[in-house]
Amino acid sequence: MSLADLQTPVAYSSASVADVVNDLKEAFGERCSTSQAVREQHGHTTTWLKNQAPDAVVFAESTEEVAQVVKLCAAHKVPVIAFGVGTSLEGHVNAPSGGVTIDLSRMNAVLEVNAEDLDCRVQAGVTRKQLNSYLRDCGLFFPIDPGADATIGGMAATRASGTNAVRYGTMKDVVLGLTVVTASGEVITTGGRARKSSAGYDLTRLMIGSEGTLGVITEITLKLFGQPEAISGGICSFPSIKSACDAVIMTIQCGLPVARIELLDPLQVRACNIYSKLDLAEEPTLLLEFHGSEAGVREQAETFAGISEEFGGSEFRWATKAEDRTALWQARHDSYWASFTLRPGAKGVATDVCVPISRLAECVTETRADLDREKLLATIVGHVGDGNFHVLVLVDEENAEEVATAEAFVGRLNSRAIDFGGTCTGEHGVGQGKMKYLRKEHGAAVDVMQSIKSILDPDNILNPGKIMPTA
Repeated sequence: MSLADLQTPVAYSSASVADVVNDLKEAFGERCSTSQAVREQHGHTTTWLKNQAPDAVVFAESTEEVAQVVKLCAAHKVPVIAFGVGTSLEGHVNAPSGGVTIDLSRMNAVLEVNAEDLDCRVQAGVTRKQLNSYLRDCGLFFPIDPGADATIGGMAATRASGTNAVRYGTMKDVVLGLTVVTASGEVITTGGRARKSSAGYDLTRLMIGSEGTLGVITEITLKLFGQPEAISGGICSFPSIKSACDAVIMTIQCGLPVARIELLDPLQVRACNIYSKLDLAEEPTLLLEFHGSEAGVREQAETFAGISEEFGGSEFRWATKAEDRTALWQARHDSYWASFTLRPGAKGVATDVCVPISRLAECVTETRADLDREKLLATIVGHVGDGNFHVLVLVDEENAEEVATAEAFVGRLNSRAIDFGGTCTGEHGVGQGKMKYLRKEHGAAVDVMQSIKSILDPDNILNPGKIMPTA
């Protein structure tokens, strides 16, 4: 099954769509847009999948307005797609069957912060940087950092993680509760502010990672963390990808509480040097960060230095000044855009997988060999502390043979990760691009997922054509 096959539209009534759009224009005025530019902006964004624009975009400003839109669409069986800021990479926000996109970016209020309990409640359109800016004076921070300044609602919907996941976990670990609009337009709340509960089914975890296919998330209650007393970061290069990965494995197995540990392969280092004006050795490189007390951070750094030396690592270059750490991590976060300096005009085929930490070195090494064998220009980066890494293949979109070669590589990479006991996606999510690997990974459990979807969204109006080809 090709990516084109997975983007085949589901049939909906065009007359019903027209009726809904007219009603929405009457209810929301200028906040309901049907302009071509706005509709395309709410299509694919940062993915190599083709743009599939909705018929209209509504800029909602409250949970009640989201419910109003969903109820209207449900009455006419018209698709509904939730949109944050569009940083997803697997076609999550495409509208393969048209319909109405609900843009949640104006729902960007921090509703409450409970500093004593280390939690807060925010609207779905709040971005992670906005939230951390708001929390700075409270001595708290929100640790999930996927790189892009994504919305909290989008991060919950895709079960995002990122550079801090090795210490602080992923979205499933920090979300306490949700406000969700169901397929019928009903507003429900899941979870709460308590740190644990045995009351009923865990609907919060069901909604996290459901990618808008089971409900539209409008509010999120989050765990927060105290800002660490001391933060220290640094960088170290290795003679091979295997030695770098082996150093990561040893670091994790030793129980070293590293906050971030990121891998950049030599091509990615070259791209970062060009884009971010760095002078790093173009070798497999690890970026690390430690959080804790002054004494604790120093001890962790010394322990890692010993591990690095054991695997042939270079002398560790520490960045203790805030501005130096910021520059280093900004370069890491810019790695996606930096990669395009290696082949200007190319399109990026971005994908990610995650494997058990013990299989990381083998999987990354085989992946690099696969890319070299196929003569594909690609960078590798990874949140390798939890076995997750990303590949960005740079292709000429007009060269059908090259695109087919890249697509075949992505298929082998996903199968390789699953065969190693891992997953086809550690954090990007399924969207459209990963659907064909779900059955290999989960087997008959996919049928259970389809049953849940059918019960909660019987008319298949919530983000249709995502996660599973049919519902």
